[in-house]
Amino acid sequence: MNPTRRHPRRGTLVGWLAIATTTALLLGSCGKSASAGTTSSSSSSATSAATVPATGSATGSATGSGCGTAASGTTTLSLPVAGRTRIVILHVPSGYTGNTKVPLVLNMHGSGSTAAAQEVFTGMDATSDADGFIVAYPQALIPDGSGFDWNVPGQPLVGGRSVPANAPNDIQFLTGLVGTLSHRYCIDHNRVFATGFSGGARTASQLACDSSATFAAVAPVSGLRRPVPCPTTRAVPVISFHGTADPVDPYNGNGQAYWTYSVPQAAADWAAQDGCPAAAATSQSDPGVMLTAYAGCRGGAQVQLYTISGEGHEWPGGPHLPRAVTRLLGPQSTAVDADSVIWAFFEAHPLP
Repeated sequence: MNPTRRHPRRGTLVGWLAIATTTALLLGSCGKSASAGTTSSSSSSATSAATVPATGSATGSATGSGCGTAASGTTTLSLPVAGRTRIVILHVPSGYTGNTKVPLVLNMHGSGSTAAAQEVFTGMDATSDADGFIVAYPQALIPDGSGFDWNVPGQPLVGGRSVPANAPNDIQFLTGLVGTLSHRYCIDHNRVFATGFSGGARTASQLACDSSATFAAVAPVSGLRRPVPCPTTRAVPVISFHGTADPVDPYNGNGQAYWTYSVPQAAADWAAQDGCPAAAATSQSDPGVMLTAYAGCRGGAQVQLYTISGEGHEWPGGPHLPRAVTRLLGPQSTAVDADSVIWAFFEAHPLP
């Protein structure tokens, strides 16, 4: 994979859908087919929307098998979970046959965003097709402007707002989603992963602590945290990306109430959690990109942090966005393609 391959870009906070729409227009010049607010189909077997019964009110099952049925393309699922309807955009790679178990990646949007915006913003459908994994874009449920926020345990929302008393347990929902999808698709349970942007990155960080038996590795982008407590039952491989000019979740910490310590501290805390040697190896992986890598961790785990000099609150590797967007999120960088690097990391770290 070309590390500077360009993907559709994404954002967070206010104006998410407008950002996604602008990005979708940019995609036309990059040969992409996805668009914000709608779903696309890469085969005639895909449907634009479907209602799929849940395999449990919140927890699902990891033992069911959807093998034997071929259906590729992008579908919007409406899932009844614990008395609520949850939206998930699902992209099944074009080469999917239903006869061979394939990996699954959950890709969570940022605060104030949507599943549709995250699909466009990350451009991960293209990597899914190229490398043969299913990617799901779940949608949060706490209203925030034109989008939604995740319920990250013990943490306030953007702006210091309190989580509503009736907010769903999103960690339970996302963990159970794996079982739900496994009843419909042929998923390899040793290769289930989670990534996300900003608030979705903090959610992916939480999944590594609370659901390490389900998620083999995680990739928080512009939002790495090491939750406390962190009752993981094993060393979880973690790869993350963060810009030094991030105005939303500052690289050195001292941000909003949910964002206090620095990103390097979060990586070091994960290294300690995973039983890695205290000293990290640092290298310049690309111009303007420093890789901090902890190896020799328990169970073959690794902790990697890509620090991108001068980049803002971004998903690295996407096409340029208008200045109206970068004024909100900070400068962009194409020094590294997060999608391809994430997938290479995931591919190397299945469940032991």
